[in-house]
Amino acid sequence: MLDPDIAENTGPDARTLKRVGIGAAIVALALVGVGVATRISATGHLQEVADNAAVPTVAVVSPSAAEGGEGLILPGTIQAYNSAAINARTNGYVRRWLADIGDHVRAGQTLAILDAPEIEQQLAQARADYQTAVANQRLAATTSRRWQALLAKDAVSQQEADEKAGDLAAKSALANAALASVRELSATQGFTRLSAPFAGVVTSRSAQIGALVTAGNAAAQPLFTVSDVHRMRIYVRVPQVHSSQVHNGMEATLTVPEFPGRSFKASLTRSANSVDAQSGAMLVELQADNADGALKPGAYAHVSFPIAGAAGALRLPGSAILPAEEGPSVAVVDAKGRVTLRRVTIARDEGKTVLVSVGVSPRDRVIDSPPDSIRTGDVVRIATPQKKAGADA
Repeated sequence: MLDPDIAENTGPDARTLKRVGIGAAIVALALVGVGVATRISATGHLQEVADNAAVPTVAVVSPSAAEGGEGLILPGTIQAYNSAAINARTNGYVRRWLADIGDHVRAGQTLAILDAPEIEQQLAQARADYQTAVANQRLAATTSRRWQALLAKDAVSQQEADEKAGDLAAKSALANAALASVRELSATQGFTRLSAPFAGVVTSRSAQIGALVTAGNAAAQPLFTVSDVHRMRIYVRVPQVHSSQVHNGMEATLTVPEFPGRSFKASLTRSANSVDAQSGAMLVELQADNADGALKPGAYAHVSFPIAGAAGALRLPGSAILPAEEGPSVAVVDAKGRVTLRRVTIARDEGKTVLVSVGVSPRDRVIDSPPDSIRTGDVVRIATPQKKAGADA
């Protein structure tokens, strides 16, 4: 047997075990703390990345002064001097059409013929009713004359003579009404021939042989459209800042994309003399001769007015302009990266760049190609050093 003293000395000391347990607990707590700290750090980093991603990065430009360029160039819309949509005035079927798009027609020339059998039958009945009414009128007239003769011989009373005279007046009114009905249906039958209201060019045709047409269906596509293109009207919206510089009789020059290098002379004939609240511009009309038919209705044109349209204007990329119902605008960024949408007036549209007469200054930082969703008060980050607009134009 072992000595009890020896057995007691060979076992672990209770204090040592306690120290070991405490040390292990400290190590475990340290590992847990490190893990928690790592997760908190990772979460904070992810939050920072998410916050950074929520702020859009944009490129900005600074407006540059427009060099040279006398005159004010604005977009315009070309319209025919007169244009008429031809619709049917009676129900029927298209029997023939005698003109097609591009044809030159004279005033009164037949464009199409309709079949309207109902109108023909109604007209025949109206004529028969008129003949009956005329026969009754003649009989009433004869009777009235006879009774007037008998009244002179005191063979009939005055009352009876007056009744016959009244019957004649009534029969005459019925005959007149029947005649009016015949004339109305005759006119309606005349509408089965669709005619050109004036000399011009057929610019549209939807009439098809056998197609049913309805009278007065103005909401549908017209059967024909005739346009008088010997002269053209050009409509232009002049910004308010330049509205006082244009006047009736002013000569202008217009160009169209399909004829590069060629210009057309136009004269300002009238203006609205009021500024549209939505666009901030005044509508003016110019007219130009079109003897050779080079100008086409509905075409787009650049109209150059001989006024200092570019004086004091600033150049911006066309991609910096935000279109809106209330007018064009730009997104300007301040020193804190906050966005402000600002209305501008375009003095000249040069395609790649535009000249802005009102709304920006050379010190502004304007977002190039701003997103459609951008709004006033948004915060953005500037990605690249700002450049002068039009530097590479």
